[in-house]
Amino acid sequence: MFPIYWTGWKRHPTPSRSFRTMLLLLITLSLSWSQMPTSGEVVGSFQDHCPQFFLRETPPLIRLPPRPVRICQRYQNLYRFATLYDKDNRIPVYSAYVYNPGQAKRPKKWMVEPQLINSTFQREMETEGDFLNKKGPKEALCDSQAILNDYKNLTDCNRGHLNPNGHQPNYSAKSSTFTLTNIVPQFIKLNGGAWNNYEQTTMLQMTKGCQETFALVGAVPGDTYIAGGRVNRPSHMWSAACCVIDNNHLRSWGILARNDQNVVQKFTLGQLEAQLAELYNVNRVSLFHRDCPRQ
Repeated sequence: MFPIYWTGWKRHPTPSRSFRTMLLLLITLSLSWSQMPTSGEVVGSFQDHCPQFFLRETPPLIRLPPRPVRICQRYQNLYRFATLYDKDNRIPVYSAYVYNPGQAKRPKKWMVEPQLINSTFQREMETEGDFLNKKGPKEALCDSQAILNDYKNLTDCNRGHLNPNGHQPNYSAKSSTFTLTNIVPQFIKLNGGAWNNYEQTTMLQMTKGCQETFALVGAVPGDTYIAGGRVNRPSHMWSAACCVIDNNHLRSWGILARNDQNVVQKFTLGQLEAQLAELYNVNRVSLFHRDCPRQ
């Protein structure tokens, strides 16, 4: 153990044993507090904070990025959905939510996540402008996540939701999806074409008869970037759902799309997991609890 006082001090008496013991206790407590999982938005475990967005409270088994961040997306003091975020690529790995579409109008304000910068910042998402007006550190914001300027002046891609606002029930819930941690650069024709058709039409058809539908939407990192190399442009996007008909009956489905074509491929859940295992270069991917059928 290193001494708790600096030997370069001069003309000061050596601290007493009781004083040194007190300082050592304070240092130990400080280290313990700093290692505790952050409460609120950025969390150490989805199961401990917002498990309700995963079938049987079981998050996916999937390849993690070097700096993963688990976000229980919080808006107006409620958890709205969950996102696993890749801080290096500045895109989400996936967002998890319960499908519950409503007819409220489409929000317009985009938000950022203060706790990605510092765990002492507020738990709720807020607009980039509001954060900076409170003299929030701009450089730290830019380092921690994508910002609005990253998505300006794009030509063949735009802001693509993972959790789409159309799958949420009311204006507040829809607003919560307009966080840049829920967005990837998506091929513009795909976003407005085959992918949109899946979100608006196919999901509505497939969820008929479902008491509850758990959805996962994700992105596979690619080899190209936007915003001068700041934000990764995914090579593929995928979506999967597990529908609970009753306690003993569930059904599932999935889709996969290259992020440079306006084509969506439909798969069984098992087929999609196998495709993702190849794309992520891992032995196994499991998107839902084992109760969800793979065929």
